[in-house]
Amino acid sequence: MKDSVKEKSIAQDSRLLLEKARADGVETVWDRFAAQLPNCGYCEMGLSCRICVMGPCRIDPFGEGPQRGVCGADADIIVARNLGRMIAAGAASHSDHGRDLVETLAEVAEGRAEGYGIADEAKLRSFAGEYGIDTNDKDALAVAAELAEALQEDYGTRKKALTLLARAPEKRREIWKKLGIAPRGIDRETSEMMHRTHMGVDNDWQSILLHAMRNALSDGWGGSLIASEVSDILCGTPTPTPTTANAGVLKKDQVNIVVHGHNPVVSEMILLACQSPEMIALAREKGADGINLAGVCCTGNELQMRHGIPMAGNHLSTELVLTTGAVEMMIVDYQCIMPSLGQVAACYHTKMISTSDKARFPGMEHREFHPDNARKIAGELVREAVENFSRRGEVYLPVAPVTATTGFSVEAVVQALGGTPEPLLDAIKKGAIRGAAGVVGCNNPRIKQDHGHVTLMRRLIENDILVVDTGCAAVASAKAGFKTAEAAAMAGDGLKAVCQALKIPPVLHMGSCVDNVRILTLASALANALGTDISDLPIAGAAPEWYSEKAAAIGLYFVASGVYTVLGPMPPITGSANVARLLTQGLNDAVGATFAVEPDPEKAALLIRRHIEDKRRNLGLDAKAV
Repeated sequence: MKDSVKEKSIAQDSRLLLEKARADGVETVWDRFAAQLPNCGYCEMGLSCRICVMGPCRIDPFGEGPQRGVCGADADIIVARNLGRMIAAGAASHSDHGRDLVETLAEVAEGRAEGYGIADEAKLRSFAGEYGIDTNDKDALAVAAELAEALQEDYGTRKKALTLLARAPEKRREIWKKLGIAPRGIDRETSEMMHRTHMGVDNDWQSILLHAMRNALSDGWGGSLIASEVSDILCGTPTPTPTTANAGVLKKDQVNIVVHGHNPVVSEMILLACQSPEMIALAREKGADGINLAGVCCTGNELQMRHGIPMAGNHLSTELVLTTGAVEMMIVDYQCIMPSLGQVAACYHTKMISTSDKARFPGMEHREFHPDNARKIAGELVREAVENFSRRGEVYLPVAPVTATTGFSVEAVVQALGGTPEPLLDAIKKGAIRGAAGVVGCNNPRIKQDHGHVTLMRRLIENDILVVDTGCAAVASAKAGFKTAEAAAMAGDGLKAVCQALKIPPVLHMGSCVDNVRILTLASALANALGTDISDLPIAGAAPEWYSEKAAAIGLYFVASGVYTVLGPMPPITGSANVARLLTQGLNDAVGATFAVEPDPEKAALLIRRHIEDKRRNLGLDAKAV
C-alpha cells in the first residue's frame, strides 16, 4: 500500500511504527481494513439478517428489491433485532468481567487465592452496606464472603430492581419505573434480549429497543458498576499517580513484558512477579538492566491508574507495539485482543500467552489463570520472558514517552475538591467551568487514530468544559499531553484557573472502559446535591472513535441514564428511519437524552457546547451563545 501513514494516525509513535511494519512486511489492522473495502452496504445499514437459516436475508434500502425477510420481518424489525443483539453482547462482556471479579472476591474470602487480598477495606465495608450487610464485629474476609454472595444474587436472581439502582437520582429511577426498563437481574436482561430477538418472539421494534435500554442499564448500573467496585476492593481504589505513555515507554536495556485486555485479576499477579527480587536478579544475570512492565488497552489502564505502570498504546497500537522488536512477552486476558497478534509476534522474538478460560487465540500459548494458581503461573511466565531476552534482535523505539497523571476515581476527584463536590458545583454555577463531558471508547480504523479523541477534548477544554475520560480515549489524551497539571495552559481561562487552584489536569483519567460507571456515579452525586436529575445537568458524553459492542451498550446506558451522547461512527441503524429517529430524537421525550452522530470532532464539540449551554439556561445559570 502506498497511502501515507499520516492518514492513519495523528500519533507520532504509531506513524513511525506503521512505516516499520510495512518495511518488515507485517500486515496490520489498517491493511486488513483496506482489503475489506468497499464495506457491505446492507450490513452498514443494519439491513442484513442472519438470525435463522431460512435466510440469510436483506432488505433493499431503495425499495426495488425485497422489503421483508423470509419470516416477514421488515426493515424496522431487522434493524432493531440486530441492534438489540449488539447491546446484549456488549452488556454481557462487561458484566461477565464483573462476575470474574466477584468470583475472585469469593475465593479470597475462602483463602483460596494466594497473592490476592482486600486492598481497600473501607470500600469493602461501605459497598457491603449498600447490600444491607451488617459489617459490625466481622473481619474483612467474613464481610467479603457475604458481599460476594449478595453480588452473585444480583446476577442470577430476578428482583424488582438491581440493588445499585439506588445510587441513581430518585427522578431517574422514577423514569425507569414508568417506562418499565428498570433492570431486574444482570444475566436476566441479556438472556431475555436473546430470547426476544429469536425469530417469532418480539416483533415490535419499539418494544425491542425499550428492552435494549433495560439490558444496557443492567450493565451500567449492575455488571460494570460491580466490576469497578470489586476491582477497587481487591486491587485498591485509584488515586492520582504519575506515569508515562506511548510506545517509548518500552526500554532497550530491560526485559519488556506487555499486558493486554481488561481483567486486573491477571495483570496484578504479573506485576507482583515482575517486582520479585529473584526475577530482577535473573534479568540482570541475563544481561538486562531490569524488568519493565507496560500495558496496552484497558488492562494497561487498570495497572496505570493504581500503580503508575506505563501505557504503551491503545487498541490500534497493539500490533505496532510488537513491531518495536523490544517485547519479550505479551500476556493477554480478554476483550479487544485482535486474533492477528500471534501472527505479528511470530515475525519477531515475542512470546504470546493467553490466560483466560473463555479466550483463546491463534499463535498463542494458552496458560490458564485462576485465582488459586495465578501467582504461580505469573512467576513462571515472567521467568520465561526474562529468559527470552537473549533472543531479542534489533530494537526500534522511535519516540520518548510523554508524562501524565492518572487515577482520578470518584473518591480521588472528591478528595481533590476538599472532600465534597461543592467546589465543582460552585465553579459550574459561577461559569468558570461551563460543564463536563465524558469522552470514552475505542479506536477504529475508519477514523484516523486518536484524531477524534484529541481534537474533541482540545476544543472542549478550550471552552471551559472539564473532560473526564476512560479506556482508549484516555490513552490518546495522555499521549497528547492533556494529563498533566501544566496542560491547564491549554484550557479556557475559567477551567485553567480551577485546574491551577486544585493542581489537576483539565482532562481527568477515570479508568478503563468498564469504569465509565464512575462518570455516572459522579454525575449522580452532582444531581443529588442539586436536588435534580442527571438529564438536567450541563454534561454530555462522547465516543468519537468507538467500534465495539461494549461501546454500543455503554452509549445506550449513558443515554438511558439521561446523558446526551455524541457518537463518531454511525451505528448500523440507518436502514430504519424509525429506529434512527427514535435514537436521535424520540428518546429525549422518554429519558431526557438522545444520541447524536457526528464523525467530525470539531462539529461534535460544537454540538456538546450548545447542549451544555442549553442545560445551563434551563437551570437558570448564565448561558452564552455558541
